[in-house]
Amino acid sequence: MTLIKSISGIRGTIGGAPGNALTPVDIVRFTYAYCVKLRERRPKKEGGRYRVVVGKDARISGEMVEQIVCGTLLACGVDVINAGLASTPTTEMAVIFEKADGGIIITASHNPRQWNALKLLNEKGEFLNAEEGAEILACAESDDFSFCEVDDMGTMEETDFTDKHIDAVLALDAVDVEAVRNAHFKVALDAVNSVGGIIMPRLLERLGVECVPVNCTPDGNFAHNPEPLPANLTELCDTVVRTGADLGISVDPDVDRLALICENGEPFGEEYTLVSVADYILSREVGKNGSALCTVSNLSSSRALRDVTEAHGGRYFAAAVGEVNVTTEMKRCGAVIGGEGNGGVIYPALHYGRDAIVGTALFLTNLAYRRCKVSELRGTYPEYFITKNRIDLSDKSMIDRILGEMKKIYASEEINDIDGVKISFEKTKEWVHLRKSNTEPIIRIYAESSTRESAERLAGEIKSIADKIISVG
Repeated sequence: MTLIKSISGIRGTIGGAPGNALTPVDIVRFTYAYCVKLRERRPKKEGGRYRVVVGKDARISGEMVEQIVCGTLLACGVDVINAGLASTPTTEMAVIFEKADGGIIITASHNPRQWNALKLLNEKGEFLNAEEGAEILACAESDDFSFCEVDDMGTMEETDFTDKHIDAVLALDAVDVEAVRNAHFKVALDAVNSVGGIIMPRLLERLGVECVPVNCTPDGNFAHNPEPLPANLTELCDTVVRTGADLGISVDPDVDRLALICENGEPFGEEYTLVSVADYILSREVGKNGSALCTVSNLSSSRALRDVTEAHGGRYFAAAVGEVNVTTEMKRCGAVIGGEGNGGVIYPALHYGRDAIVGTALFLTNLAYRRCKVSELRGTYPEYFITKNRIDLSDKSMIDRILGEMKKIYASEEINDIDGVKISFEKTKEWVHLRKSNTEPIIRIYAESSTRESAERLAGEIKSIADKIISVG
């Protein structure tokens, strides 16, 4: 498997030849490059010390990667605040708590156990922007290493930020601990044997929620494919029904994505995690200020967020795919909430990062207020279905031509080209989003409609047009 380099860091499989996997040499290179650019981005007075937070999920390669990352930081004269086993949002919050200069998260998120990655944070606990990431990628290609003298090496301290993160979540005005306690919820929790097995049970206990643990031992031995999709959550669905739980909760290995299961064992729908939480936040914020409330999600997320936002008199904005793009747009428009349709909730009242911990607390508060079953709550939202297809090409140069032709063909419809081409059909409330891959000669097709069949029909129509464009050459 080829090492994947992007503006947010590096990702690859552990084990294998250089260039085809994430090796110790790669880890040193990118950590070193991060330090070089950190000094350029945040110059300090002579004698000033840089401080960087390091946290990791529970995957089995985490300790090896952590030791290399921390050792490289120390050799660069950077003081390390080692958060140990910590969720991605906890590590982001730790940068804020400590007023650190940045952070490195060791996690491959929802990828299988053989993967690992470095995700790079700035002094706000947020992912680096495209320009900053590109500079680190370029720097990592250099062989010009220069480490500090022995007397200038960094120091390391170990701090657990789990409870401090939970404290911050429960202190939010929008989280009503007493209401949740009084609801006496029972929740089945699948933490895929990663760090969610540490923080999520503690959160639920603090909220007075009875927790039925499923795969909550943080040993990195993922019990199933770690992406929190319905096909991977059959054990959780069965547990919810068998134990009579009010709700099923699934998080991915680094706990930035939240998927829910209704009391009847049916998936709530990962696209609807953000929709539901946004509905609650918007209902609280209506009338508090004179300006229109705003929400943001990426172009491939469900239209349901737009519908719910407009039902509250607010304005919806779309961002290019990628968390940093979503947060940038949220800041621009002053969004009260946003995120991605993969179950990623970003609540800026806490921080600008996807956070399943705050997502859970907000969802449970809303559920306590609504006094209904989870399936009934799900039934209050517009019904949409998203399908995912692709166009495989032998000639990568055809990608831009296909996208350009699609814009011409559907010029009478609403077009958004900030990330590929998204065509929205307002009369039928359908859309199709074509995105080109950065690594392969393919175009990904996301289509949404009121039924799965009509979404597939729409995707088929687009593929048919693409085939004609290809045949012309």
